[in-house]
Amino acid sequence: MMRPGWFGPLLSALLLVSLESAAQAPVPTSNAAATHGTQSEAALLRGSSEDPLGAVLAPVTLPDGATALYGFVGAPELGVGFRQGISGFELEARGRLQWFQLSAALEVAARRKVLEQGALSLAPTLGLGVVFNSGATYMDDRNFSGVLLRVTPGLVAGWRVADTVSVLGLVDVPVDIGLSNGESRRIQALGGGGVEVYLGSNLSALAAGQLGVESFQERAGESHTRLGYSVRLGLGARLF
Repeated sequence: MMRPGWFGPLLSALLLVSLESAAQAPVPTSNAAATHGTQSEAALLRGSSEDPLGAVLAPVTLPDGATALYGFVGAPELGVGFRQGISGFELEARGRLQWFQLSAALEVAARRKVLEQGALSLAPTLGLGVVFNSGATYMDDRNFSGVLLRVTPGLVAGWRVADTVSVLGLVDVPVDIGLSNGESRRIQALGGGGVEVYLGSNLSALAAGQLGVESFQERAGESHTRLGYSVRLGLGARLF
């Protein structure tokens, strides 16, 4: 039988052992609470092939295996497109409606990143397609009808200023050469920029503008030069 004098010291020893074990036990925390407010979805994926920022123009080339669908409205064009990243290149198919002239263009284009230094990246692009021009003059009294071959060299520069924001520099020089009328020509030289913002759920929004010159002729000896411009608001979705 245990003597009453032993009970007090024994109980005190047991309490000390229990308190020491409780102090050393890890305190569980919620993953959601630990990460809440620290990193956005784009920040968690930044630098990986699944980085979701960009679908319309950003990034300058899509990661290998990534795809994107986009559409835009603006002046003087509306358009839709599909982008695919393949082994360091990007392939793009796009359709555009120039609603000032009622002309439609179908193109395929390729881009390759040639510079990536920190947050800055650079990619030249080359497009090839065909333009079908109705010749409507209700908004452009110098417009002319015809089928034209389009070659579009260009350049896209991207600067990642935040996990969900990319600033863009844009240069496009579409050259249209008459197929139905060998003397018709149209060339634009446009430069400008924009910003693309990640909205969440793999959606990105674009606002961009360009300014330059446009030179064209329907027949030899009748060339004209005027202001050229482009304004776009776009929305795109990344598909992985």
